[in-house]
Formats: sequence, structure tokens, C-alpha cells
Amino acid sequence: MRYGLLGGKLVHSLSPQIHEIFFNYTGINGSYELLESSAENLPVIMRQVKEKMNGCNVTIPHKIAVMSFLDDIAPEALAIGAVNTIVIRNGKTTGYNTDYFGFGRMLEYNGIKIPGKKVAVLGSGGAARAVIKYLADKNVGELYLVTRTPENIDNHFKEMAPSCNVIDYTQLEKINGNVLINCTPVGMYPRMDASPVKRKVVEAFGVAVDIIYNPAQTILLQQAAAGKKTVNGLFMLVAQAVAAQEIWQGRQYDSSLILKIMKDLERNI
Repeated sequence: MRYGLLGGKLVHSLSPQIHEIFFNYTGINGSYELLESSAENLPVIMRQVKEKMNGCNVTIPHKIAVMSFLDDIAPEALAIGAVNTIVIRNGKTTGYNTDYFGFGRMLEYNGIKIPGKKVAVLGSGGAARAVIKYLADKNVGELYLVTRTPENIDNHFKEMAPSCNVIDYTQLEKINGNVLINCTPVGMYPRMDASPVKRKVVEAFGVAVDIIYNPAQTILLQQAAAGKKTVNGLFMLVAQAVAAQEIWQGRQYDSSLILKIMKDLERNI
């Protein structure tokens, strides 16, 4: 079984490690390779994927562009407007978005409740799309999308979550809420000495979630008051990879497998 990751620059990707560990634990005879491609070469790469592989993941910058090459797109990926997993069956390609499911499993595992809660999401990139869609589907109470330029926000966010309030970082400083979620790259390795918000913002929320996984403790998570729940992005990273394997293998895997893979990864990063 041949799988891979399609993207731009992939040298620092943990995906091969994650899927190799997955194959070791499940006994599946599979391989996972990196498929670096420019936007111009995407048609060629997609033909090769369709002809020679059983499936692939998709990352920056191809999550949106790849959709035009697919035979079918799952409802959640269509609503989000981005694909990060492709399965090839009987010569047909179908696109999914497992960031959506990975984020959900991370919240469930950490006991973070969404229905009726007041939640703020930092950033408006591809990850934020999946997060906003998931929150809207799970009956979030008040939802805020925080961006430096609210006037330039993609209309897709409003289609996914019509009641979403789009605000800037100054307006965020006046809000108290239940869950703060960072979907920006601010604080990620190797530029680890920054946070997208001031400490008082983090302290105004009961739970701080950062989808960054390296470092494990970002500045934003360090800003949370002692005793408050903080969650980094490693569980989500592994959960979305396992969700891709569930699509490829046609079966479900228990969260205990996600934890085993996560612990193996933690020893290596």
C-alpha cells in the first residue's frame, strides 16, 4: 500500500514518522513518502498519485488547488473549502478534510466542551477553516474569529458559521470567554519567542488551545494562569493522521492508538 504527503517544502514534516509508527503498530504493509511539488507541477503529480498510489495527504500550499483535480469531495471538506486527505479507489479520487476530525478528537480526549460556550479562534488560514466549521457544527455559543484585517476576511467563514463575529486583536482584549484557540503559526519552531496575544487575553479564557506542537509549550500556553487547562497540537496532528488511515483502511481505530503514536513521537521531537 503506497501513501504519501503532497505539499510544497516538506523537509521538516513529521508525517512519515507518524505513519511509519502507525504501520508498525497495526501490522499493515505500507509505505509513506514525501511528494514535493510546485503549483505548476500539480497536474503532473496528481496524475502520478492517481495511477500509482492508494492515497495521500495534502498540505500547504495545495489544500485548495488540489480540489479541482478530484472526482469527488466529502461534505465536510466541501464546506471547509480545503482537502488534506485523498483516497484512490477503483481509479476514482475522493477528497476529505481530517483536520476537522483530528481537532474534534483532540477536544473530546481533553474533555473540552463546545456546545453553548464562548470561543475565540486566532487566525484565518486553512487550519482555522476546519476549526471554525467544527465549532459551528457542534453548536458553539458565541464564536469569534480574530484576524489583523477583519475587512479582508474570506466570505467562506461566514458561509460555514453565519453567526461568527469577525474581530481584530484590539477588540479581543475586551472579551472574556471559555476557550481560546490559536490557529496562527506565531510561536512555532524555530521562532518560539512570541505569542499572538498578550497575557491578559489568555488569562481571560478558561482553556487555552494551541494547534502548534513544536514546541510543546508555546509562549501562549505559558501565559495561561496556573491551574488552567492548556492543550498543544500534537494530539490533533496524530489524530488527523489516524483519521486519514481510517479512510484509507476502511476501519476505525481507538484513541489509545493515537496516544501510543503520540508518546513515540514525543521521544523524538
